Amino acid sequence: MTDARPTPIILDCDPGVDDAIAIIMALGLPDAIHLRAITCVAGNVPLSSTARNARQILELAGRTDIPVHGGCTRPIMSPTGRTSSAHGTDGLGGVRLPEPALQLQPEHAADAIRRIARETPGGITLCAIGPLTNVALALLRDPALADHVRRIVLMGGACFGPGNITPLAEFNFYADPHAAQIVFDAGVPIVLFGLDVTRKALLSEGYSAALATSSDQRREAIGRMLGAYESRDPCLHDPCVIAWLADPDLFELIEAHVEISLADGVASGQSVTRVRDRHLEGRKPNCRVAVDVDNAALERMLSDCIAALDAPAGTVM
Repeated sequence: MTDARPTPIILDCDPGVDDAIAIIMALGLPDAIHLRAITCVAGNVPLSSTARNARQILELAGRTDIPVHGGCTRPIMSPTGRTSSAHGTDGLGGVRLPEPALQLQPEHAADAIRRIARETPGGITLCAIGPLTNVALALLRDPALADHVRRIVLMGGACFGPGNITPLAEFNFYADPHAAQIVFDAGVPIVLFGLDVTRKALLSEGYSAALATSSDQRREAIGRMLGAYESRDPCLHDPCVIAWLADPDLFELIEAHVEISLADGVASGQSVTRVRDRHLEGRKPNCRVAVDVDNAALERMLSDCIAALDAPAGTVM
């Protein structure tokens, strides 16, 4: 761990099973992470579902002290959004949790990001693990916001390999490429966890099944979510962001210059990446890109975070 005090973060997300696991990890690492708020965006499923799912996961974990803010329902430049089938129609792999008693905060996610960033001494760390619409809107509404953001750690892109929603693009950048480019243009330090590393973040065989047969309702629910998700996408994409904050030594990072393709068609949302001096063509690196992970250590960290769930469990249907 690099900091003596927990890092204050806002988790901007679109739950999503792997988002749900990222939330659980953020809660399970209190010595490393201070989760100030969760902001939700349309992405894997519509905003109404992502905002519900985030609150359900907090209730499952017994952490109703964390405020949840709803944000953007569609991309910056498009009247309609793009969703993913990898998480099922509800976003949690068909695992039914009780309707949340935790209320959604009335403040829009973009405004919550602006307020909390300005309230946080030393700047907030934005952990963005969905489409970047909320973060981009916050930056557009408040051009000086970048001065109050310590860094943006995000899951998105496919810098050196194929995409997962088109042959060239990863889902989060594809869902709102204009927002992604706004974020990269903001001048805030960025740490990028794309498919290049998250495709290496795989659970060992039998991990989800063992959780799903647990007598503990929380573990059983997490296991069932992971099991349903694994059948479509077995990678722990979003948890990599949280794991890096807790232990950067789990990952190998390189400097790169990344631009987001705003072209129509198959190239929309592509991460155009330059890493070698001769390819930078006068550009300076604008982010650090994760390229490798200690997968066994990541799984151990996840297990420790799940074990840390000691609040009374809710009913799982």
